[in-house]
Amino acid sequence: MDEELRSLTERLRQESGGCAAFEELTATTDQDALAEVLTAAGQPLWARELAAFRLGLAGDRRAFEALVLFLNHRDPPRCASAAHALARLDDPRTARAAAALATNELRVAYALHPVRLLVELRAPEAVPALITTLRRRLRPHDPYRRVALACVDGLGSLGDGRARPVLNDALAHPVLAEAAVRALARIPRQR
Repeated sequence: MDEELRSLTERLRQESGGCAAFEELTATTDQDALAEVLTAAGQPLWARELAAFRLGLAGDRRAFEALVLFLNHRDPPRCASAAHALARLDDPRTARAAAALATNELRVAYALHPVRLLVELRAPEAVPALITTLRRRLRPHDPYRRVALACVDGLGSLGDGRARPVLNDALAHPVLAEAAVRALARIPRQR
């Protein structure tokens, strides 16, 4: 069993109280039944998350909207599970949605998982979105260090020369300096 699926299943089993509906959703292989959970009125959050996650892993694009909502959720485990499923969904809209969430300054507290997803996807939207997000985090006393570090690490991982200026700026921030040095070392020098 996929480690992320096991973790999600255990978390949602506790959240649901292990009810019969949970066991049915966990056991079903009927993607239409899972998709119905996403649109039916009155479904609990745990049921929608489980259905969306399972559909995402199966590559069923009906899960896309629900997974994007979970990617932007205030609960980090929900964000992590959604990012995992979105990375496997193979929907061309995923990178645009993750970039929009990562760069939304009103939701920056929830940008960590969209940033990590962008790096994993290695999509064309990734580098510009990470540069934008990191540049905003370089303000004095910015409270979103984890988001900034994820951007620095991600830009290093992506190895795109466009990131060099913002990573050089990050060197001036003690919390980011060491990661910025490592990231800059991963970007090939232009000749």
